[in-house]
Parts: sequence; structure tokens; C-alpha cells
Amino acid sequence: MLIAAAGACSLLFSVGTAAADPSEEQGIDSELSQAIDDYIAAESELNAAEERQDEIKDEIVRTKEDIERLTVQVNEFAVAAYLNGGIPSAVSVLATGDPASAVDGLTTVSYLGDQSGQHLQDLVDAKEDLAAEEVALEDEVIAAENALADMKAARDAAARAVAAEGGGTSAGPTGSDAPAPEPAPRNTDGSFPYESCSVDDPTTGGCITPRMDHALTQAILVGFDRYTKCYRSAEDGGEHPRGRACDFSAAVGGFHGYAVGGDKAYGDALAGWFVEYGSELGVKYVIWFNMIWEPALGGWREYPGCGGTSPSCDHTDHVHVSMV
Repeated sequence: MLIAAAGACSLLFSVGTAAADPSEEQGIDSELSQAIDDYIAAESELNAAEERQDEIKDEIVRTKEDIERLTVQVNEFAVAAYLNGGIPSAVSVLATGDPASAVDGLTTVSYLGDQSGQHLQDLVDAKEDLAAEEVALEDEVIAAENALADMKAARDAAARAVAAEGGGTSAGPTGSDAPAPEPAPRNTDGSFPYESCSVDDPTTGGCITPRMDHALTQAILVGFDRYTKCYRSAEDGGEHPRGRACDFSAAVGGFHGYAVGGDKAYGDALAGWFVEYGSELGVKYVIWFNMIWEPALGGWREYPGCGGTSPSCDHTDHVHVSMV
């Protein structure tokens, strides 16, 4: 698959080299960018906290089952010892009441030397584990509640930032017929790792992040193989100099102005594919046809661009994709 992708890249980026980059493209403002970052970070924290909650709940169930099993074993031994009169320490165990109640009060050291000593120690350890697990669960519930509050705050901040640009809700593409991509690698807690601009950009000779390279490769493999440019110099600002963004032309061979007909349909499908699989790929936001999609808002919003004066600035000739 990697060989096929490399071949596709070589073919794709050897054509249309005379096409102008979307140099007038305007990135999102810093307030919105930070709000999106905050939302994604809070979402990762929430997912991690909920996953840890599930793991701890499973541990609590197993520990309670161990406690029930060990309690039966210890009590059975204590009763047998008492009836046979063979182990005086068993009498001290039972002196506190019935066997089930006596387990919680076991402190006689000599009992640990009896045949059931290991069962008793296991029971004491299991009860200590249960107490620790219940405290850990409470901590994760609090962590999840805090992460959820942070998500809501970031979502509201993003909404305010978009509203300040004059962008209301809009109907944009949310899927395509293209196959699902291979998900991008994540940390063990479900978050995306930090990545630098460390991979050669096959579209410019600059650099992109491994996650951007993965998304670009996956897009090509499922059929979105038209002209694309990713890295741009630092003076352009935004995500391109960080290697975290690519511009996917709607037209074949280069950026050729306002997309219509088949080119518009291609751009719609591409934008919809990145929205549909944004979580799997690690998409931060998508801009297409004076609209922006990003996870904090949960849908498309109007994005004014340059008011129809430039296909590059209005993103009517290309789909802009930025990654976390």
C-alpha cells in the first residue's frame, strides 16, 4: 500500500507545477485556532477519563468477586477449625460473632500461620484494592466532569470567534462515497501525539507532520488525487508553515478559480470525506466554499473569506485541511 501511495504521489505532484498557490488564502484567527485546540485537548481528556472509568469499574467488579470467593474460603476454614477444635486461633476468630462478620475484625497474627493464612491475606489485600479503586473512580468522575466543562467553554469560545467573523450555521458536505481511511496513530490514552514538521512534503519539497502525511496518503489512496500543495513559508502564517495543512485543488492540474460542475462535486466529496473521518485522521478544521467545519462547533459555519473577491481567499477553488 505504501508503494502504491508513493507512486500516486509521484504522479500527482509532477503535473500542474505552473499553477499558482493559493497565496491569498487567509487562515483562521488566533482566537478561533486556540479555541479549537482547547476543545480538542478537553475532548481527549474526557475520552481518556471515561476510558479509565470503564477500566476501573471492571476492576471493581473483579475485586468484589474475589472478595466474595475469599470470604467463603476463609469462613469455611474457620468453621471447620472451630468444629474440630484443632486450631485455637480459629476460636478467637469466631469470638467476634458469626464467621461472615468475623472476617472484618481479623487481627490475630497467629491466624496468618494457619492453613488459611494466605487466603486471609489475599482477602485483606483485595479489600484494600477495592477501597483504592473506588477512590480512583471518584477521581476519574471528577476529571471527566472538569474535562466536559472545559469542552463546553472551548466550544462557546469557538462559537463566539466565528460569530465575530459574521459566520452563522451553514449546510456543508458531511460525507462521501469514498472508502474509510486507516486511522492515524494515537497515544495509549486516545489523544494524538505532538508532531513536528519532520516528514518530506511530496507536494513542495518542504516538510509536513507525520499525521498530515498520513491524511494526504489516505486521501490519495481512496481516490482524491488531484493537484495538492501543503507546505508554505513562514511569512504566509497559519498552519502551512507548521506542516499541519494542505490545500487540495478542486480542479485537475492546479488551482484554476471558482469551482463549478464536476470540480465543485469533487471538492464537496473531499471536504465531506475529511469531515466524516475527522476523528480518525485527526482533522482540526476544514475550509471549503466560504464555509468552515471544526469539531468544537459540530457542524459547518459560514466563513466570509474575502467576500467573493478571490477564489483562493474564499476557498472556492480548493479544500483547506488542517490537522491537530
